[in-house]
Amino acid sequence: MSAVATTAPRARTRGALGWIALVAGLVLVSLIGGLFVYGGYAQRGILDPESAGPDGTRAVVRVLEQQGVRVSVARDRGAAERALGAGDATLVVPDAPMLSDDGLRDLSDRARHVVLIDPRTRSLGVLLNGSSLGDFAPDIAVDAGCDVPAAANARTARVGSLFVPGDGVRACFGSDGGYGLLTTAEDGRSVTAVDGLATLTNAMLPLDGNAALALGVLGQSERLVWYVPSPADADPGTAPPTLSDLTPPWVTPAIVLLLLSALVAAVWRGRRFGPLVTERLPVTVRATETTEGRARLYTASGDAVHALDELRRAARARIGRLLGLAPRTSPGDTADAVAERLGADRARVRGILVDDRPATDRDLVAAADRLRDLEASVRAAVRTEGTLR
Repeated sequence: MSAVATTAPRARTRGALGWIALVAGLVLVSLIGGLFVYGGYAQRGILDPESAGPDGTRAVVRVLEQQGVRVSVARDRGAAERALGAGDATLVVPDAPMLSDDGLRDLSDRARHVVLIDPRTRSLGVLLNGSSLGDFAPDIAVDAGCDVPAAANARTARVGSLFVPGDGVRACFGSDGGYGLLTTAEDGRSVTAVDGLATLTNAMLPLDGNAALALGVLGQSERLVWYVPSPADADPGTAPPTLSDLTPPWVTPAIVLLLLSALVAAVWRGRRFGPLVTERLPVTVRATETTEGRARLYTASGDAVHALDELRRAARARIGRLLGLAPRTSPGDTADAVAERLGADRARVRGILVDDRPATDRDLVAAADRLRDLEASVRAAVRTEGTLR
């Protein structure tokens, strides 16, 4: 009676500890997930000025700073506007689809020089008088072919995307009917477009005249504001609808109800934490049944090579013991020892023990027969030598 009374509290204690461990694990997973989602981990993207990866642009930022240019990284539109309000500066603008045409013009008008480093047809049309995207240049150096100072100093560069210039737009690095650099200048202000992926990234900057072109385009002012667009930068009323805006109002409560139902079902039908139960094995599996089962698996898979490798591995182990070889002797050394003991052709023995690859089941059976005969020959040779002694 006392043993039963003692076992019950222990079982309840183990059950409680199991539930505590489960809850603690769920809390830990939730904390780690929340840390990744909200906790400040931010993978630097392509053309990011603080990324040291191949597609980042930290190298050109460091070179500009060594040349005396003060670089400010603005990761939203408000920060970019505040940085531009401190005085004349060059503004670097990647593709910013969340900005409207008016928003793009407003931000660009605050800078003395604007450099589009990943332009699309919309931004080219808005800021460069109707220019547009063209084809793509081959991965070779292209001559500047113009007198724009930044391009002329670089002489050659890898240009990547090609552009079609609009009215009054100067173009450089011509290739296949397009140009790798567009620029306009008016009243001391300029707007320039280049393919930053082909020119400014850490991987591409050292090639040809890319570094000189980057410094010439980005180093036009003592201050540089590198704008990194944020999804929150969209103008009021122009933000794209979210998933919750596009779904009926009953979808979210239904999903929550389904998740709660799944949790309740898991608790209801889940395994109960309790004492372990010792059970006797129902049968003893004979070695022949295990062998036949593995053979059927090999037959079903159709992998004759793997099946022969298993036969060879066992045969080499047995032959190694007959010849007194070390357990870690390589297959090639085992084959050489067999050929020497039998006085047989070394290549043929290596083919039987190592190299031959069966393509069909018929080839597998033939290879297994040769392997069996070889092992029998070794066994006979060893037995004969023992008798002679």
